[in-house]
Amino acid sequence: MGFFKAYDMRGRYGVDFDEALVGKIGAALPKVVGGKKWLVGRDTRVSSPSVRDALVCGLASSGAEVADLGLCTTPMVYFFTAEDGFDGSVMVTASHNPPSDNGLKVSKKTALPVGYADGLDKVERMVAAEGSAPAGGATAENMPDALSRYVEWHRKAVDDSLFAGLRYAVDCSNGMASLLARDLFPGALLLNDSLDGTFPSHSPNPLKAEAREQIAAEVRKTGLDFGVIFDGDADRCMFVDERGEFVQPDYLIPIVARATARAAGGKAACRGRKVIHDVRTSRGAIEALREDGFEPVMVPVGHAFAKPALRRLGALCGGELAGHYYFSEFFGCDSGVLAARRIMEEAARAKMSGSTFSGMMSPIAERYANSGELNFRVENKEAAIDRALAAAKMLLPAETSRTDIDGVRIDCACGWFNIRKSNTEPYLRLVAECDTAARLAEWTGLFRSAIEG
Repeated sequence: MGFFKAYDMRGRYGVDFDEALVGKIGAALPKVVGGKKWLVGRDTRVSSPSVRDALVCGLASSGAEVADLGLCTTPMVYFFTAEDGFDGSVMVTASHNPPSDNGLKVSKKTALPVGYADGLDKVERMVAAEGSAPAGGATAENMPDALSRYVEWHRKAVDDSLFAGLRYAVDCSNGMASLLARDLFPGALLLNDSLDGTFPSHSPNPLKAEAREQIAAEVRKTGLDFGVIFDGDADRCMFVDERGEFVQPDYLIPIVARATARAAGGKAACRGRKVIHDVRTSRGAIEALREDGFEPVMVPVGHAFAKPALRRLGALCGGELAGHYYFSEFFGCDSGVLAARRIMEEAARAKMSGSTFSGMMSPIAERYANSGELNFRVENKEAAIDRALAAAKMLLPAETSRTDIDGVRIDCACGWFNIRKSNTEPYLRLVAECDTAARLAEWTGLFRSAIEG
């Protein structure tokens, strides 16, 4: 698909796309999505101002009235799209991608995502048929009070008085969380909290181990309770515990659900409420959700699928292995900042009861041995999947359940695995989880041999 992906548009600036293409996309969006009132925002990447200008020009050429948040987080665009009744919005960002990349995340009315399957495919066809880009010179209306309104909403959503007993660090990754860190993470040791679209300190992708080395070292050196790290556009958050050890994000879904239930009236009021999770989620997290009285519901990977599912199901909240957490009160969208503050509430309560962050997580994280997401670059993904499934049928225990909503997830009594094609990168992705570390090593070795042929 090139610049057009399953969830958004993303690629190398000046290679996969340029301002002329962005202008054509901007002109096509109101025709495909509909509506006249549009919102735009941008991250701190070097190319973002010129991409934003081309986007505004394109939108205006189709008669759109454009408001501009300026520098902002991606969840800020979602929030104001719904809160202020915009017909559509576009965030200029490549999220956690390298600094050479940029892209566009599109939402429609009420902040529902527009992915390739429900609109971007039409935009791509329209752009391919368009001759020239719109002429420049369009302007957008600024929203100078947006940041203060957004901060105030978060302060009402989470009572951060509990944070006074915490010692913690927040790594903004030189990205958009820098706009909010001082106001919403009181008392934090702030790392990389200056906006810099070259991301000089480390990758803006906290799933990469090297991106977490700095905050992990700081937590250990200073004896902190935990550390929080955000990706480039602050729609995701991740944690390291008091030992500097990475906390797998899907393990935190039950923690987010507990805190969100408190905010929504308590566990009793939320008993039986649905909580969404993706197909890669640990069995330990799913079991913990059930034990807390929630109804876990499995959905495909990606915000373009999670957000509509959360609304359709009336779910309380949800999360993904990649560190996205979704909230019904946040218009069904993901917010790294809201998730972090909710998790910190639970960490504060755990500390007051004498527990550490790792102690809070151990009943979930230590139930099973989990591989995390393993990535394989293979030429023929379908053939690799077929080999993996054939090996599993021959050598693994009998399956107890199977789902094919996103790749294939097969469960058996002693474990499960999911194998799927990435929607955003040229990889085949595998997650496996077993009752013992020895069995997990056996399974991952089996799958590696089958996938690599």
